[in-house]
Amino acid sequence: MARVIGIGETILDILFKNDQPVKAVPGGSVYNSIISLGRMGVDTSFISEVGNDRVGKLILAYLKESGVDASSVCCFNDGKSPLSLAFLDENNDADYLFYKDYPNNRLEVEFPVIYPGDIVLYGSYFVLNPVLRSKTKAFLEYAHEQGALLFYDINFRKNHVAERIKLAESLIENLEFADIVRGSADDFTHLYDITDAEKIYKEKIKFYCPNFIFTSGGNGVRLFTPGNVSSFDVHKVNVVSTVGAGDNFNAGVLYGLLREGITRDTLPQMTPEQWNAAMECGLDFSAHTCTLIENHIDKFWAASYRQTK
Repeated sequence: MARVIGIGETILDILFKNDQPVKAVPGGSVYNSIISLGRMGVDTSFISEVGNDRVGKLILAYLKESGVDASSVCCFNDGKSPLSLAFLDENNDADYLFYKDYPNNRLEVEFPVIYPGDIVLYGSYFVLNPVLRSKTKAFLEYAHEQGALLFYDINFRKNHVAERIKLAESLIENLEFADIVRGSADDFTHLYDITDAEKIYKEKIKFYCPNFIFTSGGNGVRLFTPGNVSSFDVHKVNVVSTVGAGDNFNAGVLYGLLREGITRDTLPQMTPEQWNAAMECGLDFSAHTCTLIENHIDKFWAASYRQTK
């Protein structure tokens, strides 16, 4: 299989149920996806930053234990590793509070070499943040020029709604780099106050990127590709937590693409059957994660999945 390189933030998620802490687990949208892919035995690398503190060491340990190359993770001394408080409601959906203390100089790392056939996963505020934009944009340009397949998870949170006009140019640039875009109903509510998947594809995505995956929690998934629209139901499970569900959906789709041998060059020739197989992997990963108080797939589940799928 080819390699998957992720670029995104790291954070320690402290999960609360009935206003009481029940679990602390390393997270971050792209981080979660990369951990799960590493546990699936995929050759993975991660670009990010952590503080030189106990939280940072925990985050790095998760990467290394999951087989992820962490040599492009910056470890800073000024500031602290970020934290999030995730409060689970009666449906086990999360509402977040974030605590961040970053240094002035950020992401002081050497980016990994990218080869044709690699996949790059990027998303969230990390690749929109004006403080980091010159570096993240340079990496995305480089990855695109090298022939990597770029997967963009928009993951635009409500705490950045006031910035959406200021960030619009960077968002469009990210869409232009992408070969596949994934966004949720919440993302497009926060960005455009639109939730109609077909309208979003035609008016906001299609001009920049031909392949679009729209997720809407328990209401299912829609896939838009040139000349084809498909719908998928989510797997019914006993939901323990939805934290990381979308991130692991991304991981599953990427695993499915890798298993089908899809690269940027072969992506336009993907058959509906190949797309369906990749989407089913995404739904499998997401459903499994929803049964856990975790942000990633379980190592034992990963081993079983590799043998049976």
